Amino acid sequence: MSAPGAGWALRSAAAADVEKIAELRAVVMRADLERLGRYDEHRVRQRLRDSFSTRHTSIIVIDGDLGGCVTVRPAEGRQWLEHFYLAPPWQGRGLGSAVLRAVLERTDAQGMTMALNVLQGSAARRLYERHGFVVEAQDPIDVFMVRPPGASTAAKA
Repeated sequence: MSAPGAGWALRSAAAADVEKIAELRAVVMRADLERLGRYDEHRVRQRLRDSFSTRHTSIIVIDGDLGGCVTVRPAEGRQWLEHFYLAPPWQGRGLGSAVLRAVLERTDAQGMTMALNVLQGSAARRLYERHGFVVEAQDPIDVFMVRPPGASTAAKA
């Protein structure tokens, strides 16, 4: 899946990607996890290794380089958006919205609800809200959000 003229594409993840993605996760999540008092050098990487699935993970490729990743996994009658990380140079440039739109088009076509969790206070929550996600539940660490298929979103325009 790619976006013509956008300079990025999604490719299936390979087992060889796991360490690069684990490191990307550690970099991207560090500030939020530290703010919440939850950052652990080993655990932040190990959680990715323990749940990494080549079957459900796509690598975001930009000009041949790793730009990020996204996992969409079926569970509990929904599709779960997990491990959606962009390398810092690509954050805040519209890539997250473009990738999320592509992923949501697929789940909308399947008539599936998309769910995710985001850390409390994370800037990523605004991205998800712009794409039609609403809060389903929350605790002191996580905000659980859902988006029914075809939910209206200002970001589609």
